[in-house]
Amino acid sequence: MLLTQSQRTAPRLWVTAAQQRWASTMPMNTVILFVPQQEAWVVERMGRFHRILEPGLNFLIPVLDKIRYVQSLKEIVIDVPEQSAVSLDNVTLQIDGVLYLRILNPFKASYGVEDPEYAVTQLAQTTMRSELGKLTLDKVFRERESLNSNIVHSINQASDEWGIRCLRYEIKDIHVPPRVKESMQMQVEAERKKRATVLESEGTRESAINIAEGRKQAQILASEGEKAEQINQAFGEAQAVLAKAEAKAKSIRLLSDALSEHNGNAAASLSVAEQYVSAFSKLAKESNTILLPTNTGDISGMVTQVH
Repeated sequence: MLLTQSQRTAPRLWVTAAQQRWASTMPMNTVILFVPQQEAWVVERMGRFHRILEPGLNFLIPVLDKIRYVQSLKEIVIDVPEQSAVSLDNVTLQIDGVLYLRILNPFKASYGVEDPEYAVTQLAQTTMRSELGKLTLDKVFRERESLNSNIVHSINQASDEWGIRCLRYEIKDIHVPPRVKESMQMQVEAERKKRATVLESEGTRESAINIAEGRKQAQILASEGEKAEQINQAFGEAQAVLAKAEAKAKSIRLLSDALSEHNGNAAASLSVAEQYVSAFSKLAKESNTILLPTNTGDISGMVTQVH
């Protein structure tokens, strides 16, 4: 009985050594008590739970009332020790983390579990091993946020009866075996070489496409230029033919007007005779054979014959 009484009067605090400096030591019943902010003092009357003292001024009955537990309502940080876990692809990992807790119900935290720190730490470790067994090694690194969320959800389902709320869980370090680490490095290097090769091939392809597009555009522009040139040339030739036709028609019209005038036939005969003589002179220059009319000495007869 004396041993049991001594254990009850000096309960074990579940906060770590770094957190005990923020929590008050076990106070004695001095009738008038001042409870600090963000702390809850659990009081027993004659060995049975009586009430929880709120921050500020409080009064207790000597001898009958005793303070059994002091619970800190601040956010509590617990280091989860490093542990081994096997992934879905049978890779052994060494993982440690940090757990952030807060006491929501001081009564459940005092009487719901004997050692809350040990219970929550063990629960976090078992939950982490269970969640890691569902993921492959690659997904463990990519889905750390999802893994943390699943661990927090699993802890809160179990710690609700303890009056404790898990706010978040963070994985600090993930250690893989040296051989696996070397293979991961080789995989990363191979992936980088693959990306470099793909980028180089894409660059070559883009360059070939650009060159082909340039040649295509050049051919299109050249054909369009040739087409425009032919159109312009045809239009120019048509304009020239039209101009010649108009000039010839005008000359014929003028010739007709001139022939209709007085002595017009004589003028026309003279012009024809001049062209006749000019044609013979050209023929004499271009060939050794000369064709002459029988009456070359009779110019007047030649003119009369043309008339």
